[in-house]
Amino acid sequence: MDASILDAAGQALVALAEPVRLAYLFTGVIIGLVLGILPGVGGVAGMALLLPFTFNMDAYSAFAFLLGLGAVTSTGDTIPAVLFGVPGTSASQATVIDGHAMAKKGEAGRALSAAYVASLVGGLFGAFILALTIPILRPVMLYIGSPELLAFAVFGISMVATLAGSSPMRGVAAAGFGIMLAMIGGDPQTGTLRWTLDSLYLYDGLPLLPVALGIFALPELCDLAIRRTAISSEAKYDVRQGMYKGAIDALQNWWLVFRCGSLGAAIGAIPGLGSSVVDWFAYGHAVRTVKGATETFGKGDVRGVIAPESANNAKEGGALVPTIAFGVPGSASMAILLGAFLIHGLIPGPDMLTRNLDITYAMVWSIALANILGAGLCFLFSGQFAKIATLRYTLILPLIMSVVFVGAFQGSRDWGDLYALLFFGLLGWTMKRLRWPRPPLILGFVLGAIIERYMFISVMRYEYEWLFRPVVMILFALAFIGLFRPLIAEFLAQRRDGKAIAGIGFPTFRAADLLYVGLIALVITMLVQASGWHPEAKVAPMIVGWITLVCATISLLHKMFRQPASQAELDKPAKGGERRSIHMDLTVDDAFTSQGTVIRRAAIFFGWFIAFMASMATIGLIPTAVVFIIAYMRLENREPWRLVLPQAIGITIFMYVVFHRFLTIPWPATLLGNLIPALKVIPSL
Repeated sequence: MDASILDAAGQALVALAEPVRLAYLFTGVIIGLVLGILPGVGGVAGMALLLPFTFNMDAYSAFAFLLGLGAVTSTGDTIPAVLFGVPGTSASQATVIDGHAMAKKGEAGRALSAAYVASLVGGLFGAFILALTIPILRPVMLYIGSPELLAFAVFGISMVATLAGSSPMRGVAAAGFGIMLAMIGGDPQTGTLRWTLDSLYLYDGLPLLPVALGIFALPELCDLAIRRTAISSEAKYDVRQGMYKGAIDALQNWWLVFRCGSLGAAIGAIPGLGSSVVDWFAYGHAVRTVKGATETFGKGDVRGVIAPESANNAKEGGALVPTIAFGVPGSASMAILLGAFLIHGLIPGPDMLTRNLDITYAMVWSIALANILGAGLCFLFSGQFAKIATLRYTLILPLIMSVVFVGAFQGSRDWGDLYALLFFGLLGWTMKRLRWPRPPLILGFVLGAIIERYMFISVMRYEYEWLFRPVVMILFALAFIGLFRPLIAEFLAQRRDGKAIAGIGFPTFRAADLLYVGLIALVITMLVQASGWHPEAKVAPMIVGWITLVCATISLLHKMFRQPASQAELDKPAKGGERRSIHMDLTVDDAFTSQGTVIRRAAIFFGWFIAFMASMATIGLIPTAVVFIIAYMRLENREPWRLVLPQAIGITIFMYVVFHRFLTIPWPATLLGNLIPALKVIPSL
């Protein structure tokens, strides 16, 4: 390495080691951990709010403050993902699958500890990759264009869709539907309004937060309310054992940590992909490469926690690459960071790699130190956090529900966010019950706009020559192989066993197949509406819609004509070298055999949800949270007032300080506030 680079790195470390700058870094880390724990908030909002405070700071302190926050939000978000199955940010969605399954088995402390050690190593590795690639990153970034970005997105969807259980076509259909949902709103090329239902809320498209929280968070909270028990009956390990076991798990899987850390840094460096997909890429990679993954992943395998956690912390180092080199933010938080560049008179590009190289390396050191501080703090308290999983459901569910409401409301700060949360909560719960994979749907939703935008740019700039670019051809080939490999493997296995066609019988239609019928009918309706749009506005929706329709139809016919395997056959271990399919999602684990009981308790849960919305429209969100907590705890389990009142008062103070004063959320007008203007002085009234 060049001596000037080493000198710049050394100068940056010495400058950052000053007590005042370390204090700014530590403050940013603490704020980032808190924001990561709160579902739906994340680091982008925090960085945007803290940016004005950096006006009077020097460049070292400013970037230490902001990067200290941004680097650890994906560390703090592990807590709600593991304990409650609620992703704190979009970067922890994949952690939910095995992390929450481990919490249900009494291994929450082990899962949290493994996640934090993996986050620490992955984050340091991401910073190390950034430091190494700074001198050579420009030629690499210049080669990546819209065709390569499109191919990356398609490959990512195919990798997750094929891990959707015994029917990969069902995974593709779910991903396709997610892409179509992402196309709701005004077409970026022609301005055509697509599938907006004449609703002003949908003109700008569906926001990610209510969709993600509805698909992943509400179903887990609903199932917790159905079981009416603690998340885990008892902790399998005590505090020290859980911390020790998780740390050893992460260190023993060091090669997986390094692979996923490299993957996270690489994906983070690709503008447009960002934190919403990096964990799914890492999880899909682990399922395909880790020995025995198809037997244990999704059931509480610690490696299913280690893979996404090591990747999502490494992404911040990767996201700095295009930000520093070209001024092209690699993620939303990096876009906020560009504001700090302007405030301090810095211009992204060659100057950051030559004249201001010391400041560039100060950013690298900030990310490294922030990961050490953030992961270290969380690791020390992981055993205490794990005890939350053994609390009664009536002590934790109303608190999490209240925060989820506020988190979803931040999507566009409109009433439509809560309606979307309810709709996707019902959809997510139904999909989970019927074993439809949810990850492909949310990944398709995240990548839908990216796919359409880069497809349009690629065709307009290169026509059809972009299909023959080397990286594009390789990624499309890998996507094709991934999609059809399960079908080919099944066919070859049947031939090997001497069976021409296995398991074919008379068509059988079950109640669970109604979801297929509903999806097919909805896609047909959307295609009919799209047929009348402007030609440029309907190309991508029609292509994706027809692919979704074909895959859903094939999957339905396959399910109707194939006889279901017995449970004994499903549990039979795979033969030598054979890869068993995996249902990449949380499974239903309640002990009730009566479907009537399940449906009744689910209806009660969503009834509480609707009552919350009605009360919010009447008196406001923060007062409703107080009423909801008191009513739920008293009516569901007759919790004593000595527990009810402190929680109600505590959540009121917390929501007022964080959401009203700090985040300054503009609460919607309420019925009572409109009738009695004097009451408008009360937050959200």
